[in-house]
Amino acid sequence: MRLDVGSGRSRPKSRALRGFTLIEVMIVVALIGFLAAVALPSYQSSVRKARRADARSALVTTAQLMERYSTEHAGSGYSTATISTLTGPTVVAKPASDNGYYLLSLSNLAATTFTLNAVPQGKQAVDGCATFTLDERGVRGVSGGTLTTNDCW
Repeated sequence: MRLDVGSGRSRPKSRALRGFTLIEVMIVVALIGFLAAVALPSYQSSVRKARRADARSALVTTAQLMERYSTEHAGSGYSTATISTLTGPTVVAKPASDNGYYLLSLSNLAATTFTLNAVPQGKQAVDGCATFTLDERGVRGVSGGTLTTNDCW
């Protein structure tokens, strides 16, 4: 006794074991390539934007240490400060941001003024914000980049 399943036709074995054709594989590879070409620049831009927080955090922390230094050295104010002389109860100023994406420096040093700079390093150097600045009055800025202060801060 014979049981028919479905239409009763049997497929040839070679047809049932057949895999993907070269055309199908090439279409999948092309789609993956296209998606990667679209997604990768967007991802890298998001990563650079997130790394800006490293600069902002380092500048604000160092500015607080500058204020403390000025208070402790009332006669000279900011003029004798260096990144290496700034310390606090739980923080020591470093020449680089916490994650190392920015190098910190002081400029415009006088008894009553200073400007902190955070210069991007490595892959962060191509960011549109370029160098972040923060002065003794809390004025934020960027220089050397294509983006505005509002875009970066």
